[in-house]
Amino acid sequence: MLPLASDHLELALAPLDRVRARALRWAMPLSSRLAGAREARVAVVGVSVIGLAALGTMLAPLWLLALGPIVLGVPHLLADLRYCVVRQGWQRERILWLTAGVPLLAIALGAGFEIGLLGVAASALAIRGEAPGRRARLGRRAAVVAGALSLAALAWRFDTIADLCLAHAHNFVAVALWIAWRPRVARLHWIPIGLFALGCGALLLGVGDSLWSRTVDLPAGLDRATHLATLAPGLPGAWASRLVLLYCFAQAVHYGVWLRMVPEDDRERPTPRSFRASYRALRAELHPAILAGFALAAVGLALWASIDLVAARTGYFRFARFHGILELLAAGLLIVHGRRARA
Repeated sequence: MLPLASDHLELALAPLDRVRARALRWAMPLSSRLAGAREARVAVVGVSVIGLAALGTMLAPLWLLALGPIVLGVPHLLADLRYCVVRQGWQRERILWLTAGVPLLAIALGAGFEIGLLGVAASALAIRGEAPGRRARLGRRAAVVAGALSLAALAWRFDTIADLCLAHAHNFVAVALWIAWRPRVARLHWIPIGLFALGCGALLLGVGDSLWSRTVDLPAGLDRATHLATLAPGLPGAWASRLVLLYCFAQAVHYGVWLRMVPEDDRERPTPRSFRASYRALRAELHPAILAGFALAAVGLALWASIDLVAARTGYFRFARFHGILELLAAGLLIVHGRRARA
């Protein structure tokens, strides 16, 4: 991003920091206690993310499904790149440009998910393992390779079903990555995990059935029939609507994981940053051209959505197919390599 534009953006964040400071003063002494207690603060953030996701799923699931990708999709792709790649330093491993970068690019251009899963296996074989113990390293590597190759075979055999399964599963992969992101010194992270599991179970047991039936429908392409056909094809009525609501809830939590929960856990210091400090850290870690590209993509997607929301949402998902595989790659590298010192 150009220095002048960057300076203007930092100035624009100053009023938000002033509002933030007043809110923290108003919330004292609780805010001061949470500021220095990462475990408790992340648990509070996680509960807030899950609560908002549940509220949106119950009150306006179709609007959440329609607007969530438009508003949060591009920022969460940027977070994927930042935390799964740059913060781990994987971009400095040249072999991963071949074993991971090429398959990800191929999927973004329309290739099948089996290509990406082959990339997961190849990356697990190529990267040096640093998990303790030679036998443990070999076992971890073999498990990731075998799992990735098995999934690749299934994806090749069941092409359309594979897309659907990954669409649902990648929401839960993000939660699993957050759980494993860093060593825990307390058990407070089990509170949001438990609430997330409770919410998923409640939706599958039919808690949202009556609300779904009373939901005001949206125009074609965003309506209930479209989501039932794309997210739960072939399932009987009640189970189909439950699966759509589960996807809606889990997708919203997935966005919250990458935009709020992982950033809180990944930061070196335990205290939170101001908006301007967060932006300066982002600018220091990512090339200005990358930030400019994501900014243009976010603005372009919003403008496209203002003209044709259905087409914009479809276009976003068509391009963003690669990020589910990126998260699986991050999980595989975490298993094989162990936790890596931050870049």
